[in-house]
Amino acid sequence: MFLALAPARANDGPHPALHDALSSLVAEQGWQGLVWSTLDAEGVTRTGAVGVRDARSGEALSADDRVHVGSVAKTMLAIGVLQLVTEGRFDLETPVATLLPQVDFDNPWAATDPVRLRHLLDHSAGLDDARLADVFSLEADADAPLGGFAQGRRLAVRSRPGSRHSYSNTSYALLGLVLEASTGERYEPYLQRTLLQPLGMHRSTFDFTTQEGPRADASVAMGHFEGGQTQAAVPTPLRPATQFTTTAADMARLAAFLMGDGTADGRRLVRADLLAAMGQPVGTEAADAGLSVGYGLGMATRDRHGAVGKCHGGSTVGFQAMLCVFPAQRSAFFTAVNSDHEGADYGRVDRLLVESLAMPPFEPAAVDGAPGEVAAGFYVPAPNRFARFAWIDTTLNFVRVDPTPGGLRFAPFQSPAIVLQPLGGGRYRVPGRLVASHVVTVADDGRPVVSTGLQTYARASTAAMVALWSSLVAGLLGLGWLLLAGVPRLAFGGGPRWRQPLAAPCLGILLLALPVPFFFGQSFLAIGDLTVASGLLAAVTLLLPVAMGVGLWRTWRAPRRSRWQLADALAMAGVLQWCAVLAAWGLLPLRTWA
Repeated sequence: MFLALAPARANDGPHPALHDALSSLVAEQGWQGLVWSTLDAEGVTRTGAVGVRDARSGEALSADDRVHVGSVAKTMLAIGVLQLVTEGRFDLETPVATLLPQVDFDNPWAATDPVRLRHLLDHSAGLDDARLADVFSLEADADAPLGGFAQGRRLAVRSRPGSRHSYSNTSYALLGLVLEASTGERYEPYLQRTLLQPLGMHRSTFDFTTQEGPRADASVAMGHFEGGQTQAAVPTPLRPATQFTTTAADMARLAAFLMGDGTADGRRLVRADLLAAMGQPVGTEAADAGLSVGYGLGMATRDRHGAVGKCHGGSTVGFQAMLCVFPAQRSAFFTAVNSDHEGADYGRVDRLLVESLAMPPFEPAAVDGAPGEVAAGFYVPAPNRFARFAWIDTTLNFVRVDPTPGGLRFAPFQSPAIVLQPLGGGRYRVPGRLVASHVVTVADDGRPVVSTGLQTYARASTAAMVALWSSLVAGLLGLGWLLLAGVPRLAFGGGPRWRQPLAAPCLGILLLALPVPFFFGQSFLAIGDLTVASGLLAAVTLLLPVAMGVGLWRTWRAPRRSRWQLADALAMAGVLQWCAVLAAWGLLPLRTWA
């Protein structure tokens, strides 16, 4: 039995080859540093670090340094909830409304499918991920009551609860509320006492920690962005979903527990069946159709680098983290990079750690060779992750799906196309993977859907997609015409400029640049706050359609209309209709704090 929370043997030094490979990767990618731990089948834990803990001082990063792990916190929080299930305080099928009557769900399926505890744990409640103000804010208070993020809000349920995975930080913030409502105290000290102490994770905490200011903790490594720009941690309203500070050694202790029977410190923390069910999707369309990869109870089954394990990644201010356990192989790894770079290939870290574990080869599923019936067409995220940006994801993040003689062509608009290999039963696999990565099925409403287990795409009407693209093109062409042809004519033409039909539209377009210098003058972490920049952005995006309407009205009132003016009017109409579409989808006016 794999029960040890401090594994049977420990070796502080990593394999030299792994250390050298990770050191080279950190230098190549321009990261500041990386800490990691591995746990092998012999029960040996190894920890290591390369790089620096703070780019300003150049001080070496140590394996004992504490790091932020972002959404890996969800695995910890899920274990805490499963503890309460084990104690019999509620079960996975308990409706959340009975635990949190103050939370207002807008659930069209409430009569038959209320939001249940399992749905929050599985990200299948159909809830929005988060608002910008919940993620990017410098006004959040680490000591504020947790329920503030949901106060006065209706939480829209966008898909039938339990039917589809849609990643949601809001769901895990609600789980924090469930913990507090059930225990009568803040979730941070409660889990510190009932979870971290029994696990021996004495250098980990759910409390807010930061590297600078009155609450500075010198043991926490600094986070970084591109160019070595440092960024200290800031509080978040959704702290149960992302707030956790730990060490590489403590995460190895957690990994050992996750591969055990649910006991620690001589007593049971979590029922063995609940612990084993982490990472196993249940009840979704994809799971019912035979897809084994997906999310369940705080972890995701992940097929990468020749290994299938239960994992959770995390991204937070200046950090990227990953935890993976492979129960059948009694192996695990954890890594945290104190650099958050756009376009960086963090998967290469995972590959090196998987290879270092030298696990027995995983047996790949056999290719069936007979593609099933698939409705060709355009498929869109259903639901998309952030409700506010549904228009963007529908219009620009669609996928083209087409059957081929050898499988299924899956072509995301913004990524290279791949031909999926058929495995039978509507299941398909990305070449190089071990198990099915996609499944094709039919939703309750009769629409064909394709799912990866973590994202569902529903077939969209070609006519509707063409209409969205046409609206976008007409709007962009209109903006381009007015900016490139209208502004010069207005600037160098004769007569009173303010009376000309082009005056208001051109001014409306030029005003769009007004918030830009103010955004450059503030931290990007304040995007979700009401600032001069965000207030101006809302104002100018509200004025844009008004300006187009004024221009069209003046063109209509003009005694004589030239061909130039008719072209201008078409451009104004193109921009105005696009504004109307964006307003209908909730993007205009653009209020980043709402």
